[in-house]
Amino acid sequence: MNPNISGALFMMASMFSFTVNDAFIKMTNGAIPLCQLLLFRGALATVLFFGLAVALRGLRFDLGRKAWGLVLMRCGAEVGAAYFFLTALLHLPLANVSAVLQALPLAVTLGAFLVFKEPVGWRRAGAIIVGFFGMLLIVRPGADGFSIWSIYALIAVCFVTARDLITRKLPKDAPSLTVALSTSAAVTVFFGVASLSEPWVALTPNLTWLICGSAFFILGGYFFSIQTMRVGEVSFVAPFRYTSLIWALLLGFFVFGDWPETLTFVGAGIIVSAGLFTFYRERHLARS
Repeated sequence: MNPNISGALFMMASMFSFTVNDAFIKMTNGAIPLCQLLLFRGALATVLFFGLAVALRGLRFDLGRKAWGLVLMRCGAEVGAAYFFLTALLHLPLANVSAVLQALPLAVTLGAFLVFKEPVGWRRAGAIIVGFFGMLLIVRPGADGFSIWSIYALIAVCFVTARDLITRKLPKDAPSLTVALSTSAAVTVFFGVASLSEPWVALTPNLTWLICGSAFFILGGYFFSIQTMRVGEVSFVAPFRYTSLIWALLLGFFVFGDWPETLTFVGAGIIVSAGLFTFYRERHLARS
């Protein structure tokens, strides 16, 4: 199979797995405290990560002090992203939260410009501004449907952006599975300690299956995303991350009975169009 096609399929599989993981978390419907939920899911996911890393021989811990410092910063960003994203997810429709996250490529481009001084031409700068207005159509500050949970979704985008910018600075020889395993373990430990401050809830068989399903699919998401980076051109494969919005719409409708309002569709379309234009410009500049 053509490497680009393989990469695109891996990216779509990754986005599908991450979105199904989100659906499993949302199906818990707040029946278990978030910290306790993330502790159980994280513990199971960490064990699965370790098994995968050993099977693929992707573990190496002699990364150096600077690299481990970046990994630690990345873990902190992941903790913040998990808390704010999942809190928003438990209170907002799946498609709405997913639509806000589609602004991530634009946010990373802007962050790279502000933090690393990477050049951003007027065309990409314009796409970022247009995408920002598209996000306002989804969040709609001041409207009746606006809530604090919309702010949580935006904060989650900021944390994920920070995580991705830190990832860019990791040494090239830092194994992806080592970084992913370290992050999963750190998130598990953090929320495990945090769970001690709140009453624990006994797991029912239904909650147990939902947590196991979430851990399985988040492992699939990370595995396929790693495979994505190993085949095909990034500029060709990256736009397929927007398929997560399609999965979110389908799961939101068939599982939760949610269907976004027209303005949400318009905003999501603007964000996706701006993101695709940004990918096009980056590919064009790379060729030049």
